[in-house]
Amino acid sequence: MNSVSKENYLSIIYKHRDPSGEIKPNVIAEWLQISNPAVTDMLKKLAKDKLVLYTPYKAVRFTKQGELAAKKLVRRHRIWEIFLHEIVGMPWEKVHAEAERLEHHSSDELISRLEEMVNFPAFDPHGDPIPDKNGVMPQQLTLKPLSEMPVNSALTVKRVSGFDGGFLQYINSIGITLQATVTIIEIRGFDKSLLIDINGAKHSISSTIADNIFVSDNSGVS
Repeated sequence: MNSVSKENYLSIIYKHRDPSGEIKPNVIAEWLQISNPAVTDMLKKLAKDKLVLYTPYKAVRFTKQGELAAKKLVRRHRIWEIFLHEIVGMPWEKVHAEAERLEHHSSDELISRLEEMVNFPAFDPHGDPIPDKNGVMPQQLTLKPLSEMPVNSALTVKRVSGFDGGFLQYINSIGITLQATVTIIEIRGFDKSLLIDINGAKHSISSTIADNIFVSDNSGVS
């Protein structure tokens, strides 16, 4: 089995499974942009390797072994992202694609050395949690999308979702970075767009952008 192909499947299952831990094969096919029969063939191989529990025509979920393998892959990816961002100096809109290429060819020893160089981070440049070498996730605050927060709430940006370069470049250009303070001034009823304040500057953002920015309430109420 091609290891990169297997790892791509593990990554998709991990990132896009539902809250119960399951994902339908057709959803995997959509994310990978391949045929349903191709997905079925790979899921059978993953099941044979005891990485997933697979029954034809039903949703798939990880075995304990599969979950640990997926977390190991996520760990490699996110440590590469933060290394590229903090040490190499790449902007956050470019690190995802580079990490995708590097994660498949990195030994555990290399990842541990990179992790030490960036001082054992708990989160990557986009605010996603980094599992430790045992697969344990760091403690996280309860976050909500900016689009669900009330007017006049002072909020701290903790995570952004989505790796589209244009999206990340745009929000960075208006001051939306991790740990930035954002205040919602107005929510417009006709399209749910937001008028926000960032460091004294006012900006209008769409509801779609606000859906992909996750925040904590500075009052301590999330």
